[in-house]
Parts: sequence; structure tokens; C-alpha cells
Amino acid sequence: MAGRFDPLNRTAVRGGRTDVPPGRAGAAGAGAVERRWTPDGPVDLGLTLGPLRRGPADPTFRTTPDGSVWRATRTPDGPATLRVSRTGTEIDAEAWGAGAAWLLDHLPALLGAGDDPAVFVPRHRLVHASHRRRPGLRLTRTGLVLESLIPTVLEQKVTADEAYRAWRRLVRQYGEPAPGPHGLNLHVMPDPRTWAMIPSWDWHRAGVDAKRSDTIVRAVRVANRLEEAAAMDLPEAARRLEAVPGIGPWTSAETLQRSNGHPDAVTTGDLHLPGIIGYALADDRDADDAAMLELLAPYAGQRHRAARLILLAGRTPPRRTPRMYRSDIGRL
Repeated sequence: MAGRFDPLNRTAVRGGRTDVPPGRAGAAGAGAVERRWTPDGPVDLGLTLGPLRRGPADPTFRTTPDGSVWRATRTPDGPATLRVSRTGTEIDAEAWGAGAAWLLDHLPALLGAGDDPAVFVPRHRLVHASHRRRPGLRLTRTGLVLESLIPTVLEQKVTADEAYRAWRRLVRQYGEPAPGPHGLNLHVMPDPRTWAMIPSWDWHRAGVDAKRSDTIVRAVRVANRLEEAAAMDLPEAARRLEAVPGIGPWTSAETLQRSNGHPDAVTTGDLHLPGIIGYALADDRDADDAAMLELLAPYAGQRHRAARLILLAGRTPPRRTPRMYRSDIGRL
């Protein structure tokens, strides 16, 4: 399940945070389209874009020592690479590829321009402290459903390490080199047709069982219908995704948190999250989904933000059960 909620999983970053080194980005690369955007408040690039990173070696995501965040993606206009950095209070962006203009048009949404953290009212001391320490947290909205849905399906009922390994292998094998600078070795994930054509033995070699691979194949066959969910309200968008067999509330919530940036898309059905939130807010490490939702009820409309702030606070229960067994069906 969602490995980044596992308190002792050091390959996963709890709360969707990724470290962005301090630095000053250099000049734009050759062939780049540029945009400078001034947000109306603080934006922490690591906190805002961190949830889009699938493990420390994600082939679609990089941070570099000059303080830049790089992202390779497949837009409605085609593959593209985005580089985002900060200059004072301004955000500098460069993009390459057929989808460059699309990415720059959607830059404000990606960095949380549609998110309004001012409406959030902390109801617990721990949440208040976490909120105060992270004024730059914004909820990203990519406007792209499939790129978040597929790695989320890969995370179903396995450890984060297994899911990240499968994502890396499949994107590198079946995706394409990202446009723009080549030194970072970024890749764009496969298009829907390519996902649908992956043979069963390569899913197996990547460690993906038939249940998850079948779910992905069913999803990509209706890719256009699923992408429409990015413009829908949360309940309607969740129903659209969950109409695909194999996609349930956990998968739809994890997807819509990224594609739609919805502040109330709380994750249910997770192995670790209820216990973490129960322990942090009520010293109840055995909390289930019902207890978690009751604790988060004061944050109705902002439950996803509240859950992220709780995760970022780092108050997690000590482990008392063995770590989830890590398997690799690709070796069978």
C-alpha cells in the first residue's frame, strides 16, 4: 500500500515531501520555451511537487543541485519536459517538447494557484504547528489523470520498493527519452496504446501481478474518458475512475489528489494512514478508517491537507509488527 505512509520505509517520503537543494538555476537551455510567474504567496517547490515523485529514482522526476525541479510528462499535446526553479519570490519555468506550451499554460495550477490554504483552520495543536512551519505547502493540480493513476495502481497491496521498481522498469523500457537536455536521463511514460500492448511476461519481469496489470490495461483503453475526470468535482471524478474494475476508493483518492488537487480527497483503505492519524491526534494506533474519518471530520473540505500536515509532522507510532514482506514475482 502507500509506502510513503510507512514510518520506517526510508525510500518513501512521508507526506509527499522531496528535498530541493538550495541554489540558483542557470540560463535556459537551448530550445526552451520560458515563463516567469509570480505566485500570490509562498510556494515550497519540494512540498508542492513532491507528491508527483515516485521513489528516489523516478525516471520522470529529478531535482538538481542548482535548486531546479525537473519533470517529464505526457500532455494532451505530446511529450514535454518542465524545469521549475525559484528566483526570489518569482518562479522561473522552462519547457521543451510538443507539450511545452501546455505545461507552461498550466504552471500556476501545478504550483497550487487554484489552492486556497487560507481557508484551512487547524483544530489540533499538532496540526497547527505543522501548518505554521510549512507556509509554502500548496496542493498541486496536474490536470493529467493517467500519469497519476498508473503508478498508483502499481502501488496497490505491495511495498513502495516493489511499486517504484516496477514503475522505473516499465517507464524506461516502454517510455521514450524526454525532450530537452539529455544529461538527466529523464523519460516520458508510455502512451495508452503502448501500455495496452505490454506483453504479460514483461509485466511479470517488472514484478506486476495480473490483477494490477489488467487494471492498468482496462484503464488505458478508456484513457480519454478518465482524463475528463480532471475537470470534474471530486465525487463525480471518483465515480468515473471507480467505474473501471480494479480501481477503488484508495486508488481514486491517491490519483485525484494529484490530478485534481482536491483538498478533501482523503485516502481510505490504506494500511498505515489510519494508525498514523489516530496516533497523532488521539494516541490511538489501532484506529481504522471509520475512526480516522471521525478524527478528520473537523477538517471537512480540507481533509487531504490535514492528513498531509499530520504526516509531515512525523509523529508516528512505533512499529510492533514485522515489516510487510517484499516479494519479486519477476524472479519466479
